[in-house]
Amino acid sequence: MLSFAGTIFGIVLLIGGGTLLVRGASEIAEGYGVSPMVVGLTIVGFGTSSPELVVNIVGALQGATDIAFGNVVGSNISNLGLVLGATAIMCPMTMHSAVVRRELPLLLLATTMMAVMALDGLLEGGVSVISRTDAIVLGLMFLIFVYATVLDFLNTREDDPLLVEISGSSVFGGSTKSRLRWLLVIAGFVLLMIGGELTVRSGIGLAAQLGVSATVIGLFVVAVGTSMPELVTSIIAALRDEPDLALGNVIGSNIFNLLVVLPASGIISQIPVPPGGVGDVVFSWVLAALLIPVFFLGKASLGRPAGVMLLLAYAGYAGWRIVAG
Repeated sequence: MLSFAGTIFGIVLLIGGGTLLVRGASEIAEGYGVSPMVVGLTIVGFGTSSPELVVNIVGALQGATDIAFGNVVGSNISNLGLVLGATAIMCPMTMHSAVVRRELPLLLLATTMMAVMALDGLLEGGVSVISRTDAIVLGLMFLIFVYATVLDFLNTREDDPLLVEISGSSVFGGSTKSRLRWLLVIAGFVLLMIGGELTVRSGIGLAAQLGVSATVIGLFVVAVGTSMPELVTSIIAALRDEPDLALGNVIGSNIFNLLVVLPASGIISQIPVPPGGVGDVVFSWVLAALLIPVFFLGKASLGRPAGVMLLLAYAGYAGWRIVAG
C-alpha cells in the first residue's frame, strides 16, 4: 500500500512540477518578447513531457531501466490510445494544419526506428538493447525534427490553423512578476526531481508487491500518470474547438518521448528491451500507423467511433499485458 501511495504521490509531484516549470518558462519567454506561437510550439509542447524525461533520467541513473523503457513506450501508447480516444469521444477532431500533417509521418518514422532497434536482438541473434549508439541516432533525428519545425514556422502561412490556435490560446492565463517567474521554474525543477525519485523507487516496490514486472508498472501506472498533462491539454483544446492544437500536443509529445526522453536515458545507461517489450513497441507502432489513413484519407477526421475503438484497443492491450506480466 505504501508503494502504491508513494507512486501516486510521486506522479502528482511530477505533474505539479511540470506545470510550474511550463508556466514559469512560458512567462519568462514572453517577457523577453518571444511570441506566444513560438512558446506554444516549443516550451508548452515539450514541457508536458518533462515528467517522462525526469522519470527516465532518474530510472537510468538508478539502473531501473525496465521502468524507463515502460514509461516511454507506455506514455506513447497512452497518448495515442487513451488521450486521443477520450478526446475524440468528447469532441471529434478534424485535422486542418499542414504542420501537424507533416509531423504525423515523422512520428511513424521515429516509432519505426525504435521498433527496428528493439528487434535488433532477434535480427542479429543477440540481446536486444537500446544502446548508446541508438540513443545518439535518435537524438540526431530530433535535430532534424527541430530543423523541419523551424522551417514550417518560417515558411508556413500565418493562417495555418495550428499557428492561429497557438497564437490565440493563453497557456495558463495571467502573468506574474519577474522574480516569481523564476521561482516557479526553480520550484518546478525541485518538484520534478523529488517526484521522479519517489516515483521510480516506489514503482520498483509496487512491482515487487504485486508480483508483476517493473515494465508493466512503467507502462500502465507511471506512463498513464505522466500522460495526464497531455490528456488535460488535448481535452481543453478540443472543447475550445482547437483540434489541431489537441492533435499537435499528442504527436509532438510522442516525438519528444522517442527522440529526447529515450535517448537521454539511453546515453546514461543502455536500456535492455525487457520481456514483452518488442510487443509493446509494435503495438505503439500499430496505433501510430492507424492514424495515417484516418487523417490522410477521406475527411481527415477522428470521430467518436474511432475514439471508442482506440480506447477499447488500449484497454484490451493493457488487460492482456497486465495478465501476461
